[in-house]
Amino acid sequence: MASSVSARRLAWLACPLIAACGDSSELPSDAAVANPGAASVFLDASAEAGLDFTHRSGAAGDFHLPEIMGSGAALVDHDNDGDLDIYFVQGGSLESDDAGENRLYENRGRPSPGALAPQFADVTARAGVGDRGYGMGVATGDYDSDGFLDLYVTNFGRNALYRNRGDGTFEEVGGAAGVDDDRWGTSAAFFDFDRDGHLDLFVVNYVEFSVSDNPVCRPTGERDYCHPDNFDAQVDILYRNRGDGTFADVTAAAGISEAYGSGLGVATVDFDGDGWLDIYVANDGNENQLWRNGGDGAFEDVALFAGVALNGDGAAEAGMGVAVGDYDQDGDADIFVTHLRGETNTLYENQGSGFFDDATFVRGLGYPSLRSTAFGVRWFDFDNDGFSDLFVANGAVALGPPGGAGVSRYAEPNQLFRGDGGRFEAVSATPGSSMELVEVSRGAAFGDVDGDGDVDVLVSNNEGPARLLLNQVGARRHWISLRLRQERGDPFAFGARVTVIREGGDSVYKRVGSDGSYGSASDSRVHFGLGADAAVVGVEVTWPDGGTEFFPEVAVNRENELVEGAGACS
Repeated sequence: MASSVSARRLAWLACPLIAACGDSSELPSDAAVANPGAASVFLDASAEAGLDFTHRSGAAGDFHLPEIMGSGAALVDHDNDGDLDIYFVQGGSLESDDAGENRLYENRGRPSPGALAPQFADVTARAGVGDRGYGMGVATGDYDSDGFLDLYVTNFGRNALYRNRGDGTFEEVGGAAGVDDDRWGTSAAFFDFDRDGHLDLFVVNYVEFSVSDNPVCRPTGERDYCHPDNFDAQVDILYRNRGDGTFADVTAAAGISEAYGSGLGVATVDFDGDGWLDIYVANDGNENQLWRNGGDGAFEDVALFAGVALNGDGAAEAGMGVAVGDYDQDGDADIFVTHLRGETNTLYENQGSGFFDDATFVRGLGYPSLRSTAFGVRWFDFDNDGFSDLFVANGAVALGPPGGAGVSRYAEPNQLFRGDGGRFEAVSATPGSSMELVEVSRGAAFGDVDGDGDVDVLVSNNEGPARLLLNQVGARRHWISLRLRQERGDPFAFGARVTVIREGGDSVYKRVGSDGSYGSASDSRVHFGLGADAAVVGVEVTWPDGGTEFFPEVAVNRENELVEGAGACS
């Protein structure tokens, strides 16, 4: 949570809030979408959907640091019925045995005629996933390659691994699998770093904090939560999947322990195009790490050399959440990191072969982020126009001025930015819309929850109710959703590179995976907006083992399953 601000950032202008768009039968113009007088882009359908989850931090006036940091959530099809289910991570009390319980809500299908949202049922008890640790985050992936997604839960304390049995129930196997570390875990990611067909696991750790040794901090004269630099940073963990249901801690052998900070966000992608998945870690107030995968089991932190350890002014910032993706459609992965109020969020633009420039202000994302502390984030195409947009979940970690009745002094509005492949523009909030809610947001997960062809957003709030934000505008343009399947190795093909080739010859690529954001897991299916294009030339898939296939017959405005071996080899 660093707080330095350069002179150019002090030229800050008031930041527009979020989201708006007409509700006619045809897609409105871009100007109409940005019009504050139009209807909302997103509808808060939490109550209609039966989602009654409320996060509890356990805050009772002692300002224990974990209370302000949680928590995340997941969108995951746990039963393989094609509908996204929801998993919430709960907090609880740090000073008593009154721990909270994580919750799993099962999606009962697309909305019935006249309904605003699909209905969800709480199946936590039946599924056996009600972890009662002091929760922080969740990662999803099929670590045992049985065709069902498993859950890894990070806690302030012992982490948990829930193995999906495939019958709607789970078994907690963290200890048996060797991944029940008891440090303060935040975000985590399943990925296959050694390309052996088994998903490995990277766990980000924060700081060494003890309830019994809690310092009193008064950063502005009033007692508040301490800055993380009051505590020692912790080393992150890399687990290698042995392929027999257990993991080996290879942190030291892989070189991961050579550099560390107060870790909060993580994303895995091949940043330099060498065919091996790398790891990017956002650290809170310390230099970030970019762990370059050497392909021999060893990693090297090249963040400083690559230009992604610090911002363009050479300052370490309060890294919280991470988004990775090819927002400018030049074929390589860019990085967006969320930060503290008074700093900007930072856009690191990949210049090719893994070298980056700070393009935050050039792309219009500097000034609008100075007023907020941001956590969950993702590039996604909310309006299906073919360009990446940004959703940012905001909520302070330091006391702000008193708000209205019942409004937390840590509450801030979330933000939505529309992209055109170059610059981004903040989309204004309609008075009274769901996106004008002022809450203490943390995690954000993304996927098509109601099955209507556009990407929805699940937001977890600290000490408040979760929000299911259903997209009201994206389905008015063309789109493609792709689910990948492998017969060997990871059935879900995490790490695969998917490229849609459009009729005009342009191509857009995305990766398969569920990591990124903050403490959260998104749907692993890849979604492409197509704008006015009612057809595509085809889809090229580079599978995790490096093999490439072309699929020429891909239907628009529906989900397609692409099976390894069924395409034409490239």
